[in-house]
Amino acid sequence: MQKHPRTPRPAKLLLWLGVGYLATPFDIVPDWIPLLGQVDDLVVVPALALLALKLTPRDIRELCRAEARAQGDENL
Repeated sequence: MQKHPRTPRPAKLLLWLGVGYLATPFDIVPDWIPLLGQVDDLVVVPALALLALKLTPRDIRELCRAEARAQGDENL
């Protein structure tokens, strides 16, 4: 979906923000706080991915899934 030319820019930006959030040492809740430090990663990144999916038109999502299946990824 990230490489598809018709994927909206805000959706692509949200996906890159999720990757950046995982890659940087900065978190909304610091990791040294027991439990909450890890839970924020489990909430923020999937929320960004879900929002990116919501912003992407259904026909583009279905087309990308079909292309992934054709390449042999059975999990999509």
